[in-house]
Amino acid sequence: MCSAIDDRTARAVIRDEALRLFAARGPDGVTVRQIAAAAGVSPGLVLHHFGSKDGLRVAVDEHVLGLFDQMLGATTGERGIDLYDPAASGSVAETIANHLPVDSPVPGYLRRLLVTDGAAGRELFRHLFRLSAATLDALAAAGMAAPGADPAVRAAFLLVNDLAVLLLRDHLTEVLGADPLSGPGIARWAGEVLTIYGAGLLAAPPSEAR
Repeated sequence: MCSAIDDRTARAVIRDEALRLFAARGPDGVTVRQIAAAAGVSPGLVLHHFGSKDGLRVAVDEHVLGLFDQMLGATTGERGIDLYDPAASGSVAETIANHLPVDSPVPGYLRRLLVTDGAAGRELFRHLFRLSAATLDALAAAGMAAPGADPAVRAAFLLVNDLAVLLLRDHLTEVLGADPLSGPGIARWAGEVLTIYGAGLLAAPPSEAR
């Protein structure tokens, strides 16, 4: 069914369609036949490339983790960080807003992984924690943050506060009237968060602080 597509492209199409369906329904709610139909290939070609649905899920996990490695690396490596700049936090939420299209299935997939008690979700959280710790280390080395008395706890605190935006995205959109992972939404959210991180709850708004 996919004679016009080379093996590399067919594999990517299958993986991306699996990501979209897994994000929408959960891996247990999707069959190999449904993934094949969405990708426009035969179920046999799915199994040829990935061996099984579990193999395909592993490939999707690795793909998503790789995306975050690239995106967060670009975010922290391209510029310095201004504590009052909503576009410069280097956070997971800001990374999603800046590097993924609004209709990307990646945020939905991450939510499912993080709230499911599975090996992939635990590994994802450990992976994100390592990235958070490395970012805090880089900020501390640049004199833009303090590691605190317990750097591991500080890195975990920053991470879970950031992931709350991802996990509670729909609820936040409802009460704030804007998607916190959209461009305007993340600017609004990050402006307040970074002000609090920089100077506490008694801090003046960023425009006044400047």
